[in-house]
Amino acid sequence: MTFFWHDWCGYIGVVLVLLAYLLLQAHKLHGNGLLYQLMNVLGAFGVVLSLVFGVAMNWPAFFMQVAWIVIGIYGIVHSARARRDARELGDKITS
Repeated sequence: MTFFWHDWCGYIGVVLVLLAYLLLQAHKLHGNGLLYQLMNVLGAFGVVLSLVFGVAMNWPAFFMQVAWIVIGIYGIVHSARARRDARELGDKITS
């Protein structure tokens, strides 16, 4: 069996998503934390690459991974805004 670069991207992506979920369940990561979100986005992106460049296209899996990426990016942006707002509020309180 020959593994191409897109196959490796898919396997690594699956490992990242599953590892993120395992670490979340083990209380080692927070669901709104940057590392958790990045692991999900990068993992889903790896799976998308394997789907796009693989032999046959699996459209339902592709759409699920794209949704996973969009939700993850939303989580990253939302968390960054919340951290910024909390920092600004803290600056106002200490001033």
